[in-house]
Amino acid sequence: MNVLVINCGSSSLKYQLINMDDESVLAKGLVERIGIEGSLLKHEKPGQDKLIIEEDLKNHKDAVNLMLKALLDEKYGAVSSLDEIDAIGHRVVHGGEKFACSVVINDEVIDTMKENIGLAPLHNPPNIIGIEACKEILPDVPMVGVFDTAFHQTMPPVSYIYPLPYELYEEMKIRRYGFHGTSHKYVSERVAGLTGKRLEGTKIVTCHLGNGASLTAIKDGCSFDTSMGMTPLEGLVMGTRCGDIDPAIVTFLMCKQDMTAEQVDNLMNKKSGVLGISGVSNDFRDIEAEADKGNMRARLALDKFAYTVKKYIGSYAAAMGGLDYVVFTAGLGENSSTARKQICDGLEFLGVEIDDEKNKIRGKEAEISKDGSKVKVFVIPTNEELVIARDTKEFTSK
Repeated sequence: MNVLVINCGSSSLKYQLINMDDESVLAKGLVERIGIEGSLLKHEKPGQDKLIIEEDLKNHKDAVNLMLKALLDEKYGAVSSLDEIDAIGHRVVHGGEKFACSVVINDEVIDTMKENIGLAPLHNPPNIIGIEACKEILPDVPMVGVFDTAFHQTMPPVSYIYPLPYELYEEMKIRRYGFHGTSHKYVSERVAGLTGKRLEGTKIVTCHLGNGASLTAIKDGCSFDTSMGMTPLEGLVMGTRCGDIDPAIVTFLMCKQDMTAEQVDNLMNKKSGVLGISGVSNDFRDIEAEADKGNMRARLALDKFAYTVKKYIGSYAAAMGGLDYVVFTAGLGENSSTARKQICDGLEFLGVEIDDEKNKIRGKEAEISKDGSKVKVFVIPTNEELVIARDTKEFTSK
């Protein structure tokens, strides 16, 4: 069975074609600048040079057609006919409370996704556009929606409710939803695979650390609490997002700086985080380089990030009543030994002890805790596309 995994952004489309018999990637690619001048496709097939196609793309339907053209290419393609694509799995950012698991997509599901646009106005519309484009071009191929928020639907009310008038939850569904669910799910399940132990009875904190970052407390294999909230803005200091701040800062800025709600939202989402503190970049590699040169603000940005992650790990250990595993994943979590060490230093009282030699790795699965460490620490590269493909296979098989 071949599953095509699609992740649509506002002007991009990422894809992978996966053979589910052995879970091998047959081809993958990225379509960029959809609807913008200079649009192009970058396509890769294992063992082949990268294929780059520059072509004007007015919309996501054009992007889907170009993707299919690459997949059918005589030299660089992975299939000889579209009939060899058995199902399509779509990443959808926000499922609200309606979707606690992945679901086969039909008209009713699409309508429900549209109802959730208010909860994710930047993310859900392009996700839906990609679905509708595939539906038009490949009408007979079953599709599955896999939601970033679904894994977190196991959170108890004490974790997801906000201390606002309860009517706002009842009427407007204002609550914590959480994101990066497919990533947190994948790496927590890999812990079971690597240790040979069942997830029942375990307490794990998974750290998805990249430009967007979130932590999840996973108890008995289920999401118990997570750092992102109703939107991806809450929680950790991130690349350009502020994370947790005093909410009165919003009205303070609107009054004192005469800023509109849109301007404040833009400041908190796109101009804050480590970019805002450092004044250098939202790329941790650039900030680390500047910190090494003695840039005080760059050092402060790194310290603030590590401090925030450390604080969340401690709070989640307290909330779950203990801690067995810490997992680092995503771009920074997988590749920065410096960030991992800075986060873990000071957590020895919880039983977190990492081995400096084991920690000298990038982008591969490994345990990096000391022999005898009470809490085991892992680096596990995430694979959200594989989670989407597995769910697509499971739900279309039903």
